[in-house]
Amino acid sequence: MPNNWTREQLIIVFNLYCKIPFRKSVKSNPAVIEIANLIGRSPSAVAFKLGNFGSFDPFLREQGIGGLPHTSALDRAIWDEFNSNWEELAFQSERLIAELRQKPIEEELELANLAVGIDREALVKVRVNQNFFRSAILSSYSSKCCITGLAIPELLIASHIKPWKDDYENRTNPQNGLCLNALHDKAFDRGFITVTTDYKVKTSKFLGDLTSQPNQELFIKYDGFAIDLPHKFLPKKEFLEYHYGEVFKK
Repeated sequence: MPNNWTREQLIIVFNLYCKIPFRKSVKSNPAVIEIANLIGRSPSAVAFKLGNFGSFDPFLREQGIGGLPHTSALDRAIWDEFNSNWEELAFQSERLIAELRQKPIEEELELANLAVGIDREALVKVRVNQNFFRSAILSSYSSKCCITGLAIPELLIASHIKPWKDDYENRTNPQNGLCLNALHDKAFDRGFITVTTDYKVKTSKFLGDLTSQPNQELFIKYDGFAIDLPHKFLPKKEFLEYHYGEVFKK
């Protein structure tokens, strides 16, 4: 077994860091075991690297979770590279994992029948990154809507704070996401609700009859409500400010 970690191995482990709750970054986790087998490392070594990455996460530190010491310069370089280029690194990590599984990256996303060409390649990348983003967001929020607490994954959306169309560079950034149920995701997307920079729900006066029972039960009662914060990848305030200023109906 090699002593020195390669860049590719660390990219794959960081992919896993994004997809599982930090408290589950242990050697007995089946996801940790699978990645360890793919990259030729022990589950203990992979779990240790996950802890190393956790030591760089400022939001974990704010929660009193320090991660593990003895990080390397390459660990830090991979953390910084992902956080400055989510679009490329997310896709690169997914492609590396697919190659090790000896499985085309399109196969899991049911894109194998697309015509060959630039448009096909672009669509594959978009779909792969969307899938990565969803996994990272649901993991960070423990697969629960941050407003209502709904915990049915099939009804949950990885909602972009700064819209997909407005910020190419942060489309895949987990700090540009909230985990919302399908109804509140639609309301957030249309600007009927927002989340303020102190992480509280704000409802719009343009919801219609604010005294109606459906509006009261589904929206108004959550006005001023503090969302459940993620375990990692706290939403950036600059994205929340953008949503309030450019999307929310005031």
